[in-house]
Amino acid sequence: MTDPTMPTVSLIDVASYLPGNPVPTEYFTQFARSDRMAKNVMFRAPKGRHHVARDETAVDMVERAVAPLVQRHGSQLLSRIDVLITHTQLPDNPVLGCGPEVARRLGMRPGHVFDIHNGGCAAFVHMMGLARMILQTTDARTALIAATQNCAGPVFTQTEIRKLAQAPVPGDGCGVGLLVKDDSAPILDIECRTYPEFAGDMDFSTNGARKYWEPGVGQGCVSFTESKVTKVFARGNRLVPEVALAVCERIGVKGRDIDTFVTNQPNRLFLRNWHDALELPAERHPDTFDRCGNLFAAGIPVTLDITNRAGGLRNGSVVLMAAFAHAGDFAGAAAVRWGAA
Repeated sequence: MTDPTMPTVSLIDVASYLPGNPVPTEYFTQFARSDRMAKNVMFRAPKGRHHVARDETAVDMVERAVAPLVQRHGSQLLSRIDVLITHTQLPDNPVLGCGPEVARRLGMRPGHVFDIHNGGCAAFVHMMGLARMILQTTDARTALIAATQNCAGPVFTQTEIRKLAQAPVPGDGCGVGLLVKDDSAPILDIECRTYPEFAGDMDFSTNGARKYWEPGVGQGCVSFTESKVTKVFARGNRLVPEVALAVCERIGVKGRDIDTFVTNQPNRLFLRNWHDALELPAERHPDTFDRCGNLFAAGIPVTLDITNRAGGLRNGSVVLMAAFAHAGDFAGAAAVRWGAA
């Protein structure tokens, strides 16, 4: 919730990076096995997606996503970053986050560096909330947040995993946001909610007793059962409109009056249900699913950047972001008065 006595923080720019050439769905259909799960609306494939190269790291992806920000704001931008917050879907080093290496690669000396692993598909909103809190309560004036989705290529193209119904759905990409302590493109409100009761409902399995770090047979992947998919679908349909409308109520705007609604991009049915819940026409809910697949945490910033570069975000308009994470253990929403470069 926004405290009117605190300094205003603005989201002044976004940028993104999509790796490699688009990967067609035909890549997966050649390996697909007969699977009733493939008929589930959660796993209906997008037309395309991008995959990271085998040796492309999360730091590489952040560096490439940040490049347009440097072009627009000047070579001194990165030396002025006070706060760096990163979220990486698949850490390159399971012991370390990528934050310090991002700072080294980009020539930054931020006073605050955080790698967050929770937040899932809502991590961009989560990082906005953390960055705003730090900027409001310290001398820091500028923050860079980066959401990297990099598990589609490495995980979902494994020889056994690429046969599964969910394999064609994810794509890889990175989205970044630049926040400053001023009122040029103000964050109007942020709502983040944690639901611990759902925290154990998403599993990472090697299809056996082997732990993922132990040697042996079995390819690791997030596993689904039909009963869990049904529960996750019901939660997602409810949680995203709940947090989105909570923000709308506090900023005094009806859901149907939001200028642009940007969400994570898990599948076509979620997207339809979410804008219907806010009584918004589809054209005010940008959709990158068929171009990029499910980008998890990167979905919101990548969609913002693609829409903004296409001229779809008018300065001064109200942009509402919302997402839910994992099996529903976290959800977040944020509204901004758009003014990005």
